[in-house]
Amino acid sequence: MVAAANLVEVAALVGDTARATMLNALMGGQSLTATELAYCANVSRPTASGHLSKLVAARLLTVTRHRRFSYYRIASPLVATMLESIKVVAAIEVPPRRQPRSANDIALRFARSCYDHLAGRVGVAVTDALVAMGHIVLTDEGGEVTSSGERFLAAFGADLRPRTRRIFCQPCLDWSERRYHIKGLVAARILDRLLELGWLKCVSNSRALQLTSSGRTGLSKIFQIEISNEGVPTSRIYDPAADSVACAKRHLAQML
Repeated sequence: MVAAANLVEVAALVGDTARATMLNALMGGQSLTATELAYCANVSRPTASGHLSKLVAARLLTVTRHRRFSYYRIASPLVATMLESIKVVAAIEVPPRRQPRSANDIALRFARSCYDHLAGRVGVAVTDALVAMGHIVLTDEGGEVTSSGERFLAAFGADLRPRTRRIFCQPCLDWSERRYHIKGLVAARILDRLLELGWLKCVSNSRALQLTSSGRTGLSKIFQIEISNEGVPTSRIYDPAADSVACAKRHLAQML
């Protein structure tokens, strides 16, 4: 009964339009003030503060104070996973509504930050490439970095040390692509490195990530990923129409 009551409480908190909008704005992994979140949700500053207090009390958000401002962020990767899973379900359209997509929606589907890792077409393409090269083994149940993957990622500059208690490498169902990208420490370090190299750039007031010219070249050289003028990633070593999990199972069969 207690678990059911907690489920109802969390569902009610997330189900409010203003709170859901603010939570979604924080899914880029950054910290935002109450004023910024009020603007995102199109509510007054006092109304936003009331919503945020409830989210903090439920441990969905954390708040830190710096000088005169309070900064809010998603409380943990577990909360981010819950919110992303809701988006996967919400993206199911039966029947399809055929609504025109905005420029921001198109940008989000191409590349975006999913809390602390890369999602969208580019995120799925990077995952496919790592699986096809034998650097990551991915199944429905979990993921594993191979010895060649550790060497590859170290050479790429993605430092996987120290291994903390957080998730190391797992599949994450991409709500826009309906296929897996990876999440966890490995994925977070890869996104950090892509941003550090300037291959991807953050878009102001959005979770979308912009691919730079150096990023297009780098993805081609290092990950064997080509990006068409229409923004469709294809791999020189992998058929993007094939399922990444099926490919991973073939790799597992070869290793056994």
